[in-house]
Amino acid sequence: MDFYKEIKEYSQQNLRACQLKQLAILEEIDKICKRHKIEYWLDGGTLLGAVRHGGFIPWDDDIDIGMSLEDEKRFEEIAPKELPDWLYLQTPKSDPGSKEPITKIRDCNSLYIEQGDDFCQPYVKGIFVDIFPFVDYPDIPRSWIKTLTKGISKSYSILNHRHTYSLRSFAEFFYFGGKYCLCSALWKVVGLFGKKTRYSDVPFLNGRGISFDKKAVKPLGTIKFEGKDFPAPCNPDSYLTDLYGDYMKIPPVEKREFHSIFILPELRKRS
Repeated sequence: MDFYKEIKEYSQQNLRACQLKQLAILEEIDKICKRHKIEYWLDGGTLLGAVRHGGFIPWDDDIDIGMSLEDEKRFEEIAPKELPDWLYLQTPKSDPGSKEPITKIRDCNSLYIEQGDDFCQPYVKGIFVDIFPFVDYPDIPRSWIKTLTKGISKSYSILNHRHTYSLRSFAEFFYFGGKYCLCSALWKVVGLFGKKTRYSDVPFLNGRGISFDKKAVKPLGTIKFEGKDFPAPCNPDSYLTDLYGDYMKIPPVEKREFHSIFILPELRKRS
């Protein structure tokens, strides 16, 4: 049997254990947010799973939540003091070697390997929950959003790969450095015009090119996820339609993607 196929099958066997650990992480985040009146909501595939399946999408192996930029900053200040010992707040500042500029709450007693993870770097690689910040933004064409997001995120990714002292490496540095600065500047200029009726994650290095009508998000409601109530956009139908289109249509088996390459839900037994 193919080695990589064996690894994939092993990880799929551990999928439910991974999901339950992510749910436990989410519950700890929820406690802190309630205690300090920090607003967050289920985002992306996690919200889709709640609406369509009442919990995780059966093949999904991550949890996404959204926050306003202001609330995310508050959370990053408070969480390190209040998270239990088995969890770690991972940011580009707290863990500079990490491969993505994404705020994650990581479990310290597991292993979750994604494409692009670097085993030579000692950053924490446990099971996690992603936190995505959003800002107020004007309603602009979706094609602009996608172009600027791609320019910002891809340029950042190239710039943060290891570079050699080769002609190609220098060329990449100057080309993508210029592209990153240009796209970031354009996004700031666009944001100066128009009434800010939407939330967007584009200005951030972890941006996914997402933009939602603010009225579809707040005031927040609640939704059942794995039998528990969690904050959710007040109009999940509008939110998910913006993101996925016909979100109730279940994709064929060949298009059901896993984020992970390898999952080990527990590194050592707790005493």
